[in-house]
Amino acid sequence: MATLRVTQAVNMLQRQFSGLKLGPLQRVSSLHTSRTLGTVFRIDRPAQFVSLNNLRDNKGSRKTKKRVGRGHGSGHGKTCGRGQKGQKSRSGNSKPGPGFEGGQTPLMRVFPKRGFKNAHARDLQPLNLDKIQHWINTGRLDPSKPITLKTIYDSNLVKFKDGVSLLGRGAGYLQVPITVEVTRASKEAIKRVEELGGRVVCVYHNKLALRALLKPEKFAILPKSAMPMTAKLRRMYEDPERRGFLAEGIKNEYEPVSFNFERRVNTST
Repeated sequence: MATLRVTQAVNMLQRQFSGLKLGPLQRVSSLHTSRTLGTVFRIDRPAQFVSLNNLRDNKGSRKTKKRVGRGHGSGHGKTCGRGQKGQKSRSGNSKPGPGFEGGQTPLMRVFPKRGFKNAHARDLQPLNLDKIQHWINTGRLDPSKPITLKTIYDSNLVKFKDGVSLLGRGAGYLQVPITVEVTRASKEAIKRVEELGGRVVCVYHNKLALRALLKPEKFAILPKSAMPMTAKLRRMYEDPERRGFLAEGIKNEYEPVSFNFERRVNTST
């Protein structure tokens, strides 16, 4: 009897809503009856789309400005909620800066300065011989061509900012003769490379010359590379033991590929 009454009620609702049609701005929500009956009827409800005339901020995203000094009835009058006297009640001094110690001489002024920071220092990244051999074994470097800072940069051998220092770690792993142009090299690295019949040349690059070497596409005319500016750098690159490119026994035999001795038009772009 109960099932018959439910079936009659469902049939009545179906007849009542059978004449409704869905409009373009309406959505359908389903209301299911018992699964045993297997009958479903729909109730049409209007839906509202977002448009320019009904855009609103999220509730609580915009706060009303606190109005102070408008009478004691508001609770923020006269002293504006700051209380009586004291440092926090003064205008422009409610938040002392970092290091302020209430008028006492701050710690940063108690002790004198020590040392200095060299503005001309260069951050040279280390490059070891075993890593060069690994790059050659994997086909990322060609040992028949000179390995310059441009080659190191393009092959992602090491990331550097001011230059590369060649070191001798893993010297026994190096098995092929190579020609390397770096910023600086250690004695052990030079010894191992030359034992295999290779060559190490230390070449100087300032910031402009290094940028023109690594990214020549940014230059229509490649600038002339600058010579070492300080006496210390000149001594280093003129020292044959350090394999400087200005040393007497090297500059007459080998011309660095990565150094522009003359200003010239960029033909690579």
